Amino acid sequence: MEFVHLEQQEGVALLKLNRGVINALNLQVLHEVGEALRGVKDDPKMCGLVLTSVNDKFFSIGFDLPELYSLPLQDFAAFFRAFNLLCLDLYTYPKPTVTALTGHATAGGCILALCTDYRFMAEGRRLIGVNEIKLGVPITYLADCILRQLLGEHQAQEVVYSGELYPPEEALKMGMVDQIVPSEEIVSVAVKKARDLGDMPRDAFALDKRFRVRGIEALVLSYLEEDERQFMEQWYSPDARQRLKEAMERFAPRG
Repeated sequence: MEFVHLEQQEGVALLKLNRGVINALNLQVLHEVGEALRGVKDDPKMCGLVLTSVNDKFFSIGFDLPELYSLPLQDFAAFFRAFNLLCLDLYTYPKPTVTALTGHATAGGCILALCTDYRFMAEGRRLIGVNEIKLGVPITYLADCILRQLLGEHQAQEVVYSGELYPPEEALKMGMVDQIVPSEEIVSVAVKKARDLGDMPRDAFALDKRFRVRGIEALVLSYLEEDERQFMEQWYSPDARQRLKEAMERFAPRG
């Protein structure tokens, strides 16, 4: 795999995003992550999974705007469907999942992290949040459901409507992350958490998790086609086109 590194530590799969510094998500990244998830799920030697990054600047910035912006509707729709299904696979994954946020997690990157059972964030100057509204598009329904589950209705509303990005202390206080860890320890702490959960009776854990996630999964699937159609309309709207273009210019490499 080109953009994903898969390692093993203490019976835990360590899945590291490795697409440049910002780990922008495109269709190939999604396919590689999905392939890794399927392999770990079917491997009886792997008791859990940690999702992280190879670098300490970004976990993931989210969608690869320069690549996705110019895609025709049919191609972007295929990417967006793949993203939604990958998030559902991660959210309903039968083995314990933990995200080790070594760096910033924004927009689609934050959504990926939200889909795991636990999120540990490295201390220091790092940010997490769903800033999609500032780009003229909505968050996904799955992300909205998880945020309301984690933060409560009022706080989730503020997070989604404001599009703000939060430092570790604020994210911990509101419940978006579960623990703040020194950068040099975060992967080992996340692996230990996945390992401890993986030591539980596996079938019982999988059933308990299934009970917790199946209601939201059913809701997301029931609205999926309608939500994707409405997202497409927004993505290609004049307002979103302008906002997305401005965002690309802000993050363009400086020569």
